[in-house]
Amino acid sequence: MPFAQLLVGSPGAGKSTYCDGMHQFMSAIGRECSIVNLDPANEKTNYPCALDIRDLVTLEDIQADEELGPNGGVLYAFEELEQNMEWLEEGLKELGDSYILFDCPGQVELYTHHNSLRNIFFKLQKLGYRLVVVHLSDSFCLTQPSLYISNLLLTLRAMLQMDLPHINVLTKIDKLSSYDPLPFNLDYYTEVQDLNYLMPSLEDEAPGLRDGKFARLNQAVADLIENFALVHYEVLAVENKKSMMQLLRVIDRAGGYVFGGAEGANDTVWQIAMRNESTLMEVQDIQERWVDSKEAYDAAEKAEDEEQAKRMGHADPLDTGATTPELIPDEDDDPYDGLPPPTSESGIKIVRSNRT
Repeated sequence: MPFAQLLVGSPGAGKSTYCDGMHQFMSAIGRECSIVNLDPANEKTNYPCALDIRDLVTLEDIQADEELGPNGGVLYAFEELEQNMEWLEEGLKELGDSYILFDCPGQVELYTHHNSLRNIFFKLQKLGYRLVVVHLSDSFCLTQPSLYISNLLLTLRAMLQMDLPHINVLTKIDKLSSYDPLPFNLDYYTEVQDLNYLMPSLEDEAPGLRDGKFARLNQAVADLIENFALVHYEVLAVENKKSMMQLLRVIDRAGGYVFGGAEGANDTVWQIAMRNESTLMEVQDIQERWVDSKEAYDAAEKAEDEEQAKRMGHADPLDTGATTPELIPDEDDDPYDGLPPPTSESGIKIVRSNRT
């Protein structure tokens, strides 16, 4: 049974960087992983791409042929992909049971009200894929109450639209300590606690919007989010191995990977750690790790990694020997050796969807 993550989020949230980092991390812990680029505008990926939507359709061609702008072109590209699901299905068959990362575009319309993306992944579900939506948000949104509330609304709408197991992630959490201090501890924002406490800060941000109707609107939005009670955030620093391990364990539980048999009796110490509940970070530790004492934790983890690498006799503590790939592969290495490269000459007829 193949497993997959669907990476969505606004532009700049770090989706491609996440795919690159998660691919390296999975390779290091001995889990076969492939990345599928679903962004028709992304002509140069920073990760090894096993399947690329640009072999089916490109944004440049759509804009030229249909006289559409960038956003409309991306939506049209997914309508074409929905009409040509055979191309995607055949490409995924070549990847076998490899764990898939789908790198989606940053147009929020795709996962808030446009149906093609959801329909595509519902079809993949029927083929046996166990899917988890991973919604990335830049942690900079925590620095202003209005940005945070807006991001909560976007996150909630995406959860309702996609209707799949859903993990929300605040990325670039390691940069948060360099911003102005937050009025509340980090767990207030990750747990989405009582938003009424945030109302005074929201009013201070825009004093001109303090009259009755705007105050009532702010309160109505806060009540809407709390009444659904769906939004919760994990945190991620993509270059921090423990942070990546923490997030991957959460995703594995949401998608059911942790209950499967893909990893067996010959698991490495890192694979065992991935399933160890006792190593999960408590929510009260997040503030101390990433804000209050970040530099001390960084130094301690670096020393621990170096000591572990020294004991194991490897340059990197995640490199466990002959059967585990390097965390960062050489440019000449082919991580998909033995798999046929994606090609536009697949023999599948491309059918343009009609637009009126």
